Amino acid sequence: MMADQIEIAAGRLREGGLVGFPTETVYGLGADALNADAVAKVYAIKDRPSNNPLIVHVADVEMARACASVWPPAGEVLAGAFWPGPITIVVGRAESIPAVVAGGGATVAIRVPGHPMALALIERFGGPIVGPSANRSGMVSPTTAEHVRAQWGDEVLVLDGGACQRGIESTVVDLTGDRVRVLRRGMVGAEQIARVLGCEVEVVDGIADADGGALASPGLMARHYAPGTPARLIDDESEIGEGAVLLAISRVPEGVRGIAMSQDAPEYARRLYAALREADAMGAKEILIERPPSEGSTPENTAIWRAIHDRLRRATG
Repeated sequence: MMADQIEIAAGRLREGGLVGFPTETVYGLGADALNADAVAKVYAIKDRPSNNPLIVHVADVEMARACASVWPPAGEVLAGAFWPGPITIVVGRAESIPAVVAGGGATVAIRVPGHPMALALIERFGGPIVGPSANRSGMVSPTTAEHVRAQWGDEVLVLDGGACQRGIESTVVDLTGDRVRVLRRGMVGAEQIARVLGCEVEVVDGIADADGGALASPGLMARHYAPGTPARLIDDESEIGEGAVLLAISRVPEGVRGIAMSQDAPEYARRLYAALREADAMGAKEILIERPPSEGSTPENTAIWRAIHDRLRRATG
């Protein structure tokens, strides 16, 4: 049955259609990365700014090399260490990749997703597919098939691969300049990348430029990953107002509507977007988010907490 679903989905991609598919991070909205018209449909349905590039999902390093004008040695090292997995590598764009994929820029962001259904889809389709989060631009990313269906209904064929295990988007690493740069924080931290590459890694905690030029990475908009209900971070219970719903990392105070969040970084990340969606559906005046820690017990957990803070900063922007 699953093989039949994947074949139907691959057929939809070949026809220039769109497919919702699971990855270990969030659900993606897939289209043929080599078909400019299909990619344009992704931008249109998401109402995504045309300068905001898409990540190209590939089945293996060989397919990644075909998407790059130059595949640098550092790309080979990172792929060997972290693929399949939640790290995206930015390199020069091959001529075969339409400019629309890159927001009109000269680079392309590539990754091998760490989900068997995503890999099976790419392999059955036989080529790279774009896969931005399967939601309207700027809103909370989907982490279940139900989230995608609630957004698009019958407009998009959805493959159900269960709940995403990582829960927040991939780390984006730029290899096109003189220095290795992390453009978007994710589950893989700069310290891990530096250790693997044996060099310094710069973290760029920036937001999108206002001039409308091509962005270097997705996920740089000032307001992003945001629920419909206004949301803000708080540090103390005294900041809880009437009619609010609280995402609480310590405890939900008596008499307050709230959702308990884990104090474990990977579990918090896995639950974050689903919790924001749940809070959004409660009809509150505002969503309050108890500020989580910024440091963990290990470098890996610290990297995840910092990625969580990046998402919360943009969700409350």
